[in-house]
Amino acid sequence: MKLYHFPLSGHAHRARLFLSLINAEVEVIDLDLAAGEHKQPGYLKLNRFGQVPVLVDGDTVVADSNAILVYAAKKYDRTDWLPETPAEAAAVQRWLSVAAGQVAFGPAAARLITVFGAALDPDEVIARAHAVLTVIDAELEGRDWIAGGPKPSVADVALYSYIARAPEGNVELSGYPKVNAWLVRIEALPGFIPFQPTPVGLAAAA
Repeated sequence: MKLYHFPLSGHAHRARLFLSLINAEVEVIDLDLAAGEHKQPGYLKLNRFGQVPVLVDGDTVVADSNAILVYAAKKYDRTDWLPETPAEAAAVQRWLSVAAGQVAFGPAAARLITVFGAALDPDEVIARAHAVLTVIDAELEGRDWIAGGPKPSVADVALYSYIARAPEGNVELSGYPKVNAWLVRIEALPGFIPFQPTPVGLAAAA
């Protein structure tokens, strides 16, 4: 398998992280987005949207990070990460939708401003970030993992990257103790690989 990846993309990181957590053999191919490699004709054949990540497994091409999580879990029969009972599967899907919705338009969008210079309203996206973090912190009351199961699921992986790097978008995490404890649990999992910090994040930590 090949994973087309960009180190500063949280979407790409969530795919790479999950493949590492399940110890899947994959060749990681970093694209130079500044040079426009993701907009070249060959790459657009893999993903017409010109986005990362993309997973290529033989003749199968999977674009979209959450789709890659589902594909890999199914391919390797990892029902521990993607349960199959109706209630458990629905609980996981709920949070995949949050990752693609409220997290993408909150913490991820706030980070786009500081890291990539996106022309977004910082007050608006930071407010969205705190709204979803408040919900997630409440959901983690009395549970270790976001979907409520005894083990982590692909839902945790989908949420992790942009929440972990939310401070790079000026979204403070100190007010969310259960979120912070959850981040620590994910980072302690065998096979965990960190999301590369940006110069913005490194400067803030210095």
